[in-house]
Amino acid sequence: MATRGFTRKTSPADYADRIPPGQSRTEGFPVLSAGPTPRVSLGDWSFTLKIGPRPMMRWTWEEFTALPQTKMTRDIHCVTKWSKLNTPWRGVLIDDILAEAGLALPPDYTLAHSFDGYSTNVPTADLIGGKAMVATHYEGKPLTPEHGGPARLLVPHLYFWKSAKWINALQFLERDEAGFWELRGYHIYGDPWREQRYRGD
Repeated sequence: MATRGFTRKTSPADYADRIPPGQSRTEGFPVLSAGPTPRVSLGDWSFTLKIGPRPMMRWTWEEFTALPQTKMTRDIHCVTKWSKLNTPWRGVLIDDILAEAGLALPPDYTLAHSFDGYSTNVPTADLIGGKAMVATHYEGKPLTPEHGGPARLLVPHLYFWKSAKWINALQFLERDEAGFWELRGYHIYGDPWREQRYRGD
């Protein structure tokens, strides 16, 4: 696990209701990863929607960024106990991806896959209804590789390891399937407000 850009601040009282238990507010944006940062060119980038092992639809970068764009400002919370408030993103809502694919009722579970081989599981209900997006911009600028660019999953109401960097596929499944960190002892769901950091929390 690599980390940099970390500055922590004590949470003021007026932010207290936005900081989950055990977290501290930071004004920086720490960079954490399980391995080296992949450098994915836009020409090589693609995003695939799957039902089980079967690809349903695939987009190039140009096709994907032509989908409806949405701005979202949310607080984010890392399992390493930092929280960053009011983070501004732009990208494509999962709802709009599903609509483009004509997929109205996907299976109940999702496994997000990344270019570096990383994966994480998220219940499908936590991705739809405007809750999540594939983000391509942060603070009005293209997402940097260190923060998951060209595109990352953004599921801000769960611990940030669920917001998979360098995303290249969403795979919908009938059964829940643990991803990279979940197989290594992290919580299967990861609700910051319930401090679901590790298995058994």
